[in-house]
Amino acid sequence: QEQLVESGGGLVQPGGSLRLSCAASGSIFRFYDMGWYRQAPGKERELVATINKGGRSSYIDSVKGRFTISRDNAKNTMYLQMNSLKPEDTAIYYCYVDLPLQQSRMWGQGTQVTVSS
Repeated sequence: QEQLVESGGGLVQPGGSLRLSCAASGSIFRFYDMGWYRQAPGKERELVATINKGGRSSYIDSVKGRFTISRDNAKNTMYLQMNSLKPEDTAIYYCYVDLPLQQSRMWGQGTQVTVSS
C-alpha cells in the first residue's frame, strides 16, 4: 500500500533552517503533483508550496525567498528546505500527493516544526 512518510521537523531558533522530507513507499508519486500544507494552532490548514511532476514550483507569498520545494523522483522523495525561519512558521507540516485517477489526495502523517528562542 502506498504511503507518505515525513521527517525532518523539530525545534529551531528564529533565523535557523530545517529540511523536511516526504518519502513515498512506492514509485507512483513521480507521475503526480505534490506539495506541502501547514496548520498552526487555532488556524486553518494553508497551502505552503507545490511542485508538479515536471518540477515547476509555486509558493505562498509569506515563504517566497525563504523556502524551496524540490523532488527527487529516483528516491521517491520530496523536500522542503526552510531557511530564515520565523516564529510564525511554527506549525504541523503535511505533505501530499494528488492521485488524479483515483480523484483523491494522499497525505503524510505530519511533522511538527517549532521556531522559538
